[in-house]
Amino acid sequence: MEMCSLKVLELEGSPSRMLLRLMGERGCTAGHLVDYLQTLGNSEALQCLKPPGIQILIQPLSVALISGHNLRLSCYAVGKSPVQYQWFKSKEEVPNSFSPDLVISPVQLKDAGYYICRVNSGEDFEFSQWAQVDVLEVGMSNHVDGVDDLVLVVQPQAQRLLAGETLHLQCGAVGRPIPRYQWHRNGVPIANASKRKLTIPCVMQDHYGKYRCEITSNSERMWTNEVDVVIGMLCFFYVSVPLPCPIPATDKVALLIGNLSYKNHPKLKAPMVDVYDLTNLLRQLNFKVVSLLDLTESEMRNAVDEFLLLLHKGVYGLLYYAGHGYENYGNSFMVPVDAPNPYRSANCLCVQSILKLMQEKETGLNVFLLDMCRKRNIHDDSTPNIVLRVTANIVFGYATCQDAEAFELSSSGFTNGVFVKFLKKRLLDDEKITVVLDRVAEDMGQFDATKGKQALEIRSSLSERRALTDPIQPGDSADLAQAHSRQWAKAHELPESMCLDFDCGARIKLGYAAEFSNVLVIYTHIIKKPEDMSFCQAHVTDFSQDLDVDPKEMNRETPEETGIYLLSSSLPQHCLYTRLSSLQKLKEELVFTVCLQGAFTAMDDDTVHWTRSINIGKPLIARLDLHRAMRRNSCLQTCMMPHSPSHSPCHSPGPEHHLHLHLHHGQHQVGTHTDKHCSASHSHCSFDIYHRRLITSFIYLFIFCIVH
Repeated sequence: MEMCSLKVLELEGSPSRMLLRLMGERGCTAGHLVDYLQTLGNSEALQCLKPPGIQILIQPLSVALISGHNLRLSCYAVGKSPVQYQWFKSKEEVPNSFSPDLVISPVQLKDAGYYICRVNSGEDFEFSQWAQVDVLEVGMSNHVDGVDDLVLVVQPQAQRLLAGETLHLQCGAVGRPIPRYQWHRNGVPIANASKRKLTIPCVMQDHYGKYRCEITSNSERMWTNEVDVVIGMLCFFYVSVPLPCPIPATDKVALLIGNLSYKNHPKLKAPMVDVYDLTNLLRQLNFKVVSLLDLTESEMRNAVDEFLLLLHKGVYGLLYYAGHGYENYGNSFMVPVDAPNPYRSANCLCVQSILKLMQEKETGLNVFLLDMCRKRNIHDDSTPNIVLRVTANIVFGYATCQDAEAFELSSSGFTNGVFVKFLKKRLLDDEKITVVLDRVAEDMGQFDATKGKQALEIRSSLSERRALTDPIQPGDSADLAQAHSRQWAKAHELPESMCLDFDCGARIKLGYAAEFSNVLVIYTHIIKKPEDMSFCQAHVTDFSQDLDVDPKEMNRETPEETGIYLLSSSLPQHCLYTRLSSLQKLKEELVFTVCLQGAFTAMDDDTVHWTRSINIGKPLIARLDLHRAMRRNSCLQTCMMPHSPSHSPCHSPGPEHHLHLHLHHGQHQVGTHTDKHCSASHSHCSFDIYHRRLITSFIYLFIFCIVH
C-alpha cells in the first residue's frame, strides 16, 4: 500500500494504476481484486466491479421534429427478470407510458422538453440517458418525410436595427440525433451562441455584419443562408445611418505545409499538430484549406502550382509553412523532406518567388506565416533577383527574427510549436490581420521559455483594414470562384462509406476520414455476424507499394496505435483503424483487399477467410498527381538561382535550422540543437570563411586599382 500511495508524488502518477499493474503482473483475477477491495472497505470501487442487474441495450436519442408529426422515443433493456418501463418528462411521469417505445402523435409545441425512461427488473432499476425533444413550428410548405436525416426548415432573416435595440435571429433544422447550432458573424464563431435562437440585447454599432448558423448532426453539416444585420445610429431627424461593411474577399484560399519526417536532417514533431490546428481554425473562417505533410521538392512545387490555380482577383491567399528553413539576402527558403545534406537554394522553395506569382493573380491579400528558422545559409552563394510589385496587401508573419532560430517544445506527446501555440488563440479575432499578429507577438513576449530567444517579426505593406474574418463576395468573378471551388473539392472528396455483405452472413462497414489533405484513415466495423460465429474480424491489406504502409501499424484497435493522434476523438469506436499517409505519391487508383476472418462454434478452432477487392479511385489530394515531375515551369523558374547546384557542379553544405526547447519539471533549458552549423567549431569555421572572402575581395580591388 505504501509503495502504491507514493505514486501520488510523481508527475501523472496514479496509485490505482500502480496497484492494478502489480496485481496483473502477479496473475491476479477480478475476484482477487474484489476480495482486496472488500478488505479495504472501498465500497465505491466495488460498485464499479459489480455486474449490472439491468443492461440497457438501446438508449433514447434526442430528436428535433416539426409540430404535427409523430414522435417516437425507444428504450430497450434486459435484466435477470422481466423488465418494466416508465417514461418521464423532466420529473413528471408520462401517463400510460409503460412500453419500450414512447409515441406521441401528433406532437405539439408543449411536448418539447427532456425525457427519460426508468427500467425496473425485480428490485433493481436503471435510468436511461436523457433525450431532448425539440419541436419546431413551421409553415405548411415545409414538408419533411421523417426525422432521421438532417433537414433545414427555418432560415434566419435579415435585420435593420438602431443601436440599443435587441437583435433576434433564429433558424431551425430537424433530424435525429438533435441538431447542434453555432452562430457565426463575418465568418467567426460567436461565443456562447449555440442555440437555435440568437438574441443580442442592446446592440452596438460593432454588432453589424453578416450572420449565419452552422448546423451539425453526427457527421452531417449544413449552413443557413447568410443574412445582413445593419445597425444604424440616430442622427438629425432620427435617420438610421447604416455603417460600412468589412471589405469583402472574392474567395479565401490557404495552403498549409508541415514538413517533419526529413530523410537527411533531424525530424520534427510540432508541424503536424500546428498544421492540423490551423486547418480547423481557417475552415471556421471559410478558407478553402489544403493541408499537406512531408512533401518532397517536386511535390512542394506542384502543390504551390495547384494553390496558385485557386487564386484570382480579390482572393485572400494564405501560405503557412512549418519545417526547416533559412533566409539569405531577405529571401526565405523552405526545405523539402528530401533535401540533400548539404542543401542549397535549388533544393528549396523561395517564398518571395511564390509571392511574385501570387501578385500576378491580383490577389486581395497575401499572408505568409513562416514557422521556421531564419539563420543565414553561409554556404549558399546565390543572390536572388526577384522583382516584386509595389502592392499594399502583403503581410509576413515570421515565427522568429532575422538571423534567429524558431523553437518547438519538447514533450512526450504532441504539442504546438511556440508560434502556433499563441497564434491559434488569436486567429479568429475579428481584427485587421496585422493587429492580430501584433497581439500574438505580445503574447509570445511574455512566454518565459523563449523570452530573449524567439520573437515574432511582422512585415507588412497593408494599407486597408483587411482581416481573415472578412466576408466572401464573389462579385463579377462568381463563375471563376465556382470553378475554383470545384477544383478544390476535387482534392478533398472522401470515398463513400459502404457496407459489405459476405457469404457467411456477416456484414461490415467500411468507413473513411481525412486527417490531412494527403492522409486518409480507413476503419472497419462489424455490423452483423451469424449467431453461430464465435469470432469475427475484418481487416484491410494489399495496399499499393507507393504508399509504403507499415503492416505493424495497420488494423489496430485504437487510432493512436496506428499514428492517428489528432483525429481519434471524432472517429467511431470499436473498429480496426489504418492510417494511409503521403497520398500524393499514389500513381494509380487505390485498390486494396478487405479480409474477413471468422470462426464457428461447430468448427473447433479453424478460422475461415473471405476477401473482397475494393477500388476507391484516387482519394483526396492523390487526384492532383503531385508525384509527377515538376510539370509547370512558373514556380520552378522563379525559384532557381544562378549559383544553384543545377548550374554549378560544386555542392556546399546547407544548414538545418530548428532548435528544440525542452521543458522538464517546470524548468526551461535549451536542449540539443539540430543545427550543426551553430556549434562552436562551425561558428569559428564560418567566421574564418567570411574573413577569407573579405580579404580576397580587398586583394582583387587593390590589384584592380594598381592596374588602372
